[in-house]
Amino acid sequence: MEVHEIKDKEQKKALNKWAANNFVGSVIAGTGFGKSRVIVLGVGYCLRKDTEATALVLTPTVQLQDQLEEEFKKWGYDDVLDRINIMCYQSAHKLKREHFDVIACDEVHLGLSPIYRKVFDNNSYDKLLCVTATLPEEPEYLEVLVNIARPVYTITLDECVAKGLVAPYEVYCIPVTLTEEESAAYKKANNLFVHTKYRLGQFDAFENASKILNGKMQGDKAAAAMFYKAIRDRKTVVQKAKNKLTIAKSIVEKHKDAKTLVFSGTNEFTDTMAETLQGLSYHSGKSKKKREQILEEYKENKSKILCSTKALNQGFDVPDSELGIVAGLDSKALPMIQRIGRLLRLSEDKVGKIYILYIKDSQEEKWLTSAVKKISNVKWVKSIDDVKI
Repeated sequence: MEVHEIKDKEQKKALNKWAANNFVGSVIAGTGFGKSRVIVLGVGYCLRKDTEATALVLTPTVQLQDQLEEEFKKWGYDDVLDRINIMCYQSAHKLKREHFDVIACDEVHLGLSPIYRKVFDNNSYDKLLCVTATLPEEPEYLEVLVNIARPVYTITLDECVAKGLVAPYEVYCIPVTLTEEESAAYKKANNLFVHTKYRLGQFDAFENASKILNGKMQGDKAAAAMFYKAIRDRKTVVQKAKNKLTIAKSIVEKHKDAKTLVFSGTNEFTDTMAETLQGLSYHSGKSKKKREQILEEYKENKSKILCSTKALNQGFDVPDSELGIVAGLDSKALPMIQRIGRLLRLSEDKVGKIYILYIKDSQEEKWLTSAVKKISNVKWVKSIDDVKI
C-alpha cells in the first residue's frame, strides 16, 4: 500500500472516531500525520452534509490562514469556503454571541490560554474538532482540552514512523562546552537563580515569583525580579554559545549537499547561524513577503540550509529536508517533537538525521532529557566524531 493510501486510511479512521463521539473531540497525531487535511476533511464533510452550516477554523498565526485556505482548495473543497471563517486565535477570542455549526482548531494547545479559550465560552457551536501533535504539558491546559474536546484518536510520532506515514529518523544528542567567559557568566546567573529560588521557596519558586510580580501574593518583589533575571541570563548564555556555531558548521561540512534545517533559540542567533553556515535566515523578525521569498528559495535549492527560530515549528509546509540541527532548547517536549517532525516528511528511502546541541551540565541538558522521553532512536554521544556519517 502506498504512503498516501495509508495516510488517507488513518486520517479517515481518526475522523470516524470523532464522528462516533458526536463530532466533539481531539485528534492527537504526530507531525507528518496530515492534521491539516483532517481539518479539511472533517469541516468539508459537515458543510456538504448541511448546506446551511457554517464553520470557524482557528489557526495559530495570521500567516497560516492563507495556507489553510489553500488546503481546502487543494483537497477539492472550494465549494464550502464561502461558509468558513478562518481566523487566528488572537483575533477569534474577541468574537461574542456567534454560532458556528463547526469549530475546528489547528494546533489547539496554542488556543488554550485563559484569553484565547474565551472563544469557546463566548460563542456557541454544535461540533468541535481539535488537532495537535501531543497533549498539553500544563495541567490546567490539559484539563481544559479534556473538558471541551476529549481525545478520541491518538497516534504518536513513532507510531507514524512504524506505520510508514513518515520516514524513520535518528537523533543524536551532542554535548557542547562553554567558553571560559561564557562559563563565568553562566555560573554567576546560576548562583543568583539558586539563591533567589531558596529565598522564594525552592519548590514553589516559579509559582511564587509569578504571583508576587502579578500582585496576587505578598512577598519580596526584588527577589522575584532577580529570580526571573537569573533565568533569562542563564538562557541567554546557553542559547548563544559560540561552540554551537563551530559544531553546527562541522556537521554541515560532514553532510555536504544535504538539505538542512537549523533551529536556534533566538532570532539574533538564527541570523548568526545562517551567516556562519552560509544559509538562509527565517524568523518572525522578517516580513511575511520576505519569509515567503526565503521558503521559495529553499524549495528551489538556491540554498540548501534554512535557519529558523520558532516560526517553522508548526503548521508550515516545509520542503523535505535530510538533516536537522537543533541548537536552541526549552523545557517542553512539544517543540522538540514538532521540530523533529519538520524533518520526517521524507521519501521512504531516506532516513532523517537530527543533531541536538546542548550545553553540558546546564539546564539545557535537563530540558533535553525531558524533551526526548517520548522519542525513540535517541543516541547520546560524547562528540560529533562519535557519529557515523
